[in-house]
Amino acid sequence: MTFPDIAAVCTIFLSASLLQGLTGFGSALLAMPLLTLFMDFKSAVPLCLLNGMIITGFLTFQLRRHLTLKNLGPLLAGALPGIVFGTFLLKNLPVKILQICLGLLLVLYCTWALLRPPLRRKLGLAWSYTAGFASGAIGAAISASGPPVIIFASLADWDKDEVKSTLSGFFLSSGLATLASQYISGLLTPHILYTFTFTAPWVMAGTWLGSMVYKQLDARRYLRLVILTLLGLGIVLIVRAVKPVC
Repeated sequence: MTFPDIAAVCTIFLSASLLQGLTGFGSALLAMPLLTLFMDFKSAVPLCLLNGMIITGFLTFQLRRHLTLKNLGPLLAGALPGIVFGTFLLKNLPVKILQICLGLLLVLYCTWALLRPPLRRKLGLAWSYTAGFASGAIGAAISASGPPVIIFASLADWDKDEVKSTLSGFFLSSGLATLASQYISGLLTPHILYTFTFTAPWVMAGTWLGSMVYKQLDARRYLRLVILTLLGLGIVLIVRAVKPVC
């Protein structure tokens, strides 16, 4: 890439990391459609994952006191087989249909949640495993692991810090496993690692800024922000799928 391209990619990651520093998710879904203007899709996915490790590592450490194995364990147990399945999809199958279906699901869910806020409740282990598997598969296939586990977290009877710490811990753990899977599959190349050295400082700055704003939000506003962000990302997924990718 040329210097202007690298500068644009760094700006994209600054904005994306600020969003995730604020909400606990969303950086890849914001960054991916913009990155494909400057690189091919299969290079953008592992680059997003590498930068995501900085974001989720920072947020997990910041909220470590609120992270529990009871919340995180079942999600990760479901994610591991999902990651293997999603990596297979990325290497062998087109993902447009998956993007459209996921985008429609998010738009419908978020519209319902805004019009009639769902009651938060205790959710069984089966729901945890299902959300983990779906997130692992979608994350490995299209770098959009968030929606299933975010919907799950928004319905569970957790407080604001439990939601964000569990999301961050999940994305950190599943992201590391996904990177290992993509490295074994030959998707993590030296060129991607070279680009990562330029983007990493901007990601750290954006994550820190977003986390500072997060501290000023109460639980109700935070959950509403989560739903609105999911709605926007669902629309982005649909647009990304129907628009030709460079």
